Amino acid sequence: MDKILLIGASEHAKVVMDIIEKEGRYEILGLIDTYKPVGGDVFGYKILGAEDDLVDLFKSGEVAGGIITIGDNWTRHRVAEKIKSFAPDFNFVTAIHPSASIARGVTIGAGTVLMAGVAVNSDSRIGAHCILNTRSGLDHDCEMGDFSSLAPGVTTGGKVSIGAFSAISLGANIIHGVKIGEHTVLGAGSVALKDIPNHCVAYGVPAKVMRKREAGDKYL
Repeated sequence: MDKILLIGASEHAKVVMDIIEKEGRYEILGLIDTYKPVGGDVFGYKILGAEDDLVDLFKSGEVAGGIITIGDNWTRHRVAEKIKSFAPDFNFVTAIHPSASIARGVTIGAGTVLMAGVAVNSDSRIGAHCILNTRSGLDHDCEMGDFSSLAPGVTTGGKVSIGAFSAISLGANIIHGVKIGEHTVLGAGSVALKDIPNHCVAYGVPAKVMRKREAGDKYL
């Protein structure tokens, strides 16, 4: 069985570990985390080093690839870019919980995570390094840009577009055909009845733009 690394030793990593163990496609060699001590333990897996140690681990031939286990969309992007700068051929794998329902015609980008109970319907396109959290649903013909995320319990209608780096928060709903811009946050429990532009925070029922936000602004 191919061995992989998890990059990031956060709480999110624990969920991804469980998914990988249940999938049974890969063996977890250990974790990489720049901000935690080498030798630390997360669910029985050791922290093997920092991000700068990845290149040596990858070149050793012992590692077939890995997945970035960081919940924040922008931070996940920064780490992915750093890895590609010194290991351009690094193989970012997906993690898909066995209980996830994936319909015909769905495409899923490298490094993406689908958690327990996720439903993705026909011909939807999910970009690279996305996160679809527990029991979130993406209906038919939807599109998620790279490094975007759905929090637990999010529901979309069909033909919804979610821009790169955008975060749809806990229990939010997006009706059929609505477009959410890039680098945008839709607040928890919101209902998006019309398009939401780039670089903003919107929330409410119905959702309204409340303020602007810059790329990389914290939302978690």
